[in-house]
Amino acid sequence: MNTYKHHRFPSEIISYSVWLYYRFKLSHRDIEDLLGERGIIVSYEAIRLWVIKFGAKYVRRLKRRHGGFGDAFYVDEVFVKINGRQRYLWRAVDQDGEVVDVYLQTKRDDTAAKRFFRRLIMNHQGDPRKIVTDKLRSYPVAHREIFSETMHMTDRYANNRVEQSHEATRVRERVMRRFKSMSQAQRFVTVHAAIQNLFNLGRHLVRAQHYRKLRTSAYVEWSRVVA
Repeated sequence: MNTYKHHRFPSEIISYSVWLYYRFKLSHRDIEDLLGERGIIVSYEAIRLWVIKFGAKYVRRLKRRHGGFGDAFYVDEVFVKINGRQRYLWRAVDQDGEVVDVYLQTKRDDTAAKRFFRRLIMNHQGDPRKIVTDKLRSYPVAHREIFSETMHMTDRYANNRVEQSHEATRVRERVMRRFKSMSQAQRFVTVHAAIQNLFNLGRHLVRAQHYRKLRTSAYVEWSRVVA
């Protein structure tokens, strides 16, 4: 079935708009202006609908094609204010900085921790070798019940990897002038994380020539996903 059936604009424009939105710190209106400079007249509202519809489709394809995560998980949760109410954004990354899962919940108690750990098992298809968290008391409870055979570390600064991973979401949250609802926030962070993983190329760790090869491979993979 044609993914883009009944859409007036070609797939190249739609996929490019979605990529711009999730890859860079741009608003729908920014993308409208960028396309307009190229002679492509499309409203920011159409771009918003593309982002919602096709972002979900692309992330499902990216997850199916993903090569798998590492065996060490770094888990953390941060406060997110939505419509004046405090929520908690749970995130787990592996030793390579790839986002294993990101999940928005209303609480950060034992039940919430266990729910998130079960999601990690589902995404990883098995228990990790090591899990690193902060000293939140909900983590040991969830660890004993869900990851009883997995090493659990709570050393100071050991969790910096995932704390830094939150920053990209924080930046986008400010650009978007905060999330408007739980569903909107979950939708955004899910797609954003999947595309972030694809282009998580470790630019500061490799030589420029090698980085360009990795980037080319990521572009090729993205082309396959949006085809």
